[in-house]
Amino acid sequence: MSNEHQYRWEHDSIGDRNLPKDAYYGVQSLRAAENFHITGLAMHPEIINSIVEIKKAAAITNLEIGLLDKKIAEAIVKACDEILSGKLHDAFIVDAIQGGAGTSLNMNANEVIANRAIELLGGKKGDYSVVNPNDHVNCGQSTNDVFPSAGKLAVLKLLIRAQIQLERLYKALTEKAGEFDDVLKMGRTQLQDAVPIRLGQEFKSYSEAVRRDISRLERAQDEMRCLNMGGTAIGTGINADEVYIRRIVPNLSKVTGLRLVQAFDLVDATQNLDEFVAVSGTVKTCAVNLSKMCNDLRLLSSGPRCGFGEINLPAKQNGSSIMPGKVNPVIPEVVNQVAFNIMGNDLTITLAAEGGQLELNAFEPIIFWNLTHAVEFLTYAVKTLTDNCITGITANRERCQSLVDHSVGIITALTPYLGYQPAADIAKEAIRTGAQVKDLILRKGILRREEIDRILDPYAMTTPGISAKELLTR
Repeated sequence: MSNEHQYRWEHDSIGDRNLPKDAYYGVQSLRAAENFHITGLAMHPEIINSIVEIKKAAAITNLEIGLLDKKIAEAIVKACDEILSGKLHDAFIVDAIQGGAGTSLNMNANEVIANRAIELLGGKKGDYSVVNPNDHVNCGQSTNDVFPSAGKLAVLKLLIRAQIQLERLYKALTEKAGEFDDVLKMGRTQLQDAVPIRLGQEFKSYSEAVRRDISRLERAQDEMRCLNMGGTAIGTGINADEVYIRRIVPNLSKVTGLRLVQAFDLVDATQNLDEFVAVSGTVKTCAVNLSKMCNDLRLLSSGPRCGFGEINLPAKQNGSSIMPGKVNPVIPEVVNQVAFNIMGNDLTITLAAEGGQLELNAFEPIIFWNLTHAVEFLTYAVKTLTDNCITGITANRERCQSLVDHSVGIITALTPYLGYQPAADIAKEAIRTGAQVKDLILRKGILRREEIDRILDPYAMTTPGISAKELLTR
C-alpha cells in the first residue's frame, strides 16, 4: 500500500500535516505529542474519563438549547460513552505534563470524540465538515473551564476511593485497640522509658488520627465539587449561551452521578487554584499521620530479640539475601516512602498554584499529575497497610509485662505517695543495682505490697486521676 493511502492530511493554524489514516487523534494532538515528550505517560485515566464526561454533558446541554443538531449530538454522546467504557484511551496521546494550560489534552479529547462521531455517522476520520472538534465537540467551552473542571472531577473520584480505604483502616485499628486493651507496656518519650500505657491505648490513638483524616478528606471532596464550567476563557462566559451556562453543571452532575455545584464567581474560579493546594495539604496531613504510625510500628516490632519486640508484624517476605531468617517491616516501609513522595508532591503543587498570572494558571498539568498520583498512591498504601499489616499484628504480652516490671518508669505512679526526691533516689538505685522498683520499696518498708499492687494496677496507671483524699490521709 502506498504512503498516500496510509496517511491523511489535516490543517490547523500552524499549517498542513499528515498523520496516520486510521488515527482517532488529529493534527493538534500530534503536534502536542511531539512537543511535550516529558514523562512518556498519558494523562491519568480518571482525567481522561472526566474530560470525556464534560464533553458528553456539553453535547446534551447544547442539544437541549438547540445549538447542536440531534444527529451530531447523539453521535458525540455515543462516542463519549464508548470512551467511558474503556475504548480509545490509546488515542489520548498527549503527555501528562504539557505547556498550554491543558489545551493539548482538551483538543486531544475534541479530536478523538469528533473522529469517532464522524465514523458513527458514516463519514471518514478527518472529515470535520461532519463533526468538528471545535465547533461541535467544544461548543460553549474553553480549555480554561474544561481542564480545571476535569482535574477536579478526577481528584474527587480518587478522594472517594481513598476515603473507603481509610475507613477500612480505621475499623482495623479500632479492633486492634480493643484486642490489646489489657496489654500493659511501657510508654516512651524521646525514646526513653516514660510511664506505663496500654497497647490498646496506642492503637486507639492511631485510629483517632485516621478518623480525623477521614473528616478532612470529606471536606476536601467539597473543595473539588465546585466547578468553573460555563466560565469559558477567563470566567466571563464569552461565547457561551446563557442557558447553557445555567444548565451545564446540573447536566454534568447527572452524567457523573456526583454532587457538583457551579462556582459563585467564575472569574475567581478560573484564576485561582487554592482548592487544589488545600486538598493537597489534606492528603499530605494524612500521609504524615500514616508515616508516623508506621515509624512506631517499626520500632515496636524491632528485634525480634534485640529490639523492643513488643508487637509482631505479619511476616510477608524474606528480609535479606544474606542473613537467613531475617524478616523486615516491608509494609510500614512502603507506606513511609509513599508519604515522602506525597510531601514532595505537595510542594510542587504549592509552587505551581502560586505561579499563575492574572486570569489563568498555566501550570495545572503538573498540579493534576502530582495530585492524582498522590491520592492514588495514598489509597494503595492504606489498602496494603490494612490488609498486609494491621489486621495481622499480634502482641508479645509477656515481653511487654517484663519491660514494665524491670522499668524504673513505674516510679512516676508512686511519686505522689513517696514524694519526688525519695522517688528519684529509688529510681537511681534501681538503675545502679538492677533491682526492681517494687522490690526496693518493699525492702525499705515504704509501702505494703497490697498498696503497691493497687497503685500499679494497669488501669489505675493508665487512666486519668488519683485520689487526693487518699494522699491527704497518708
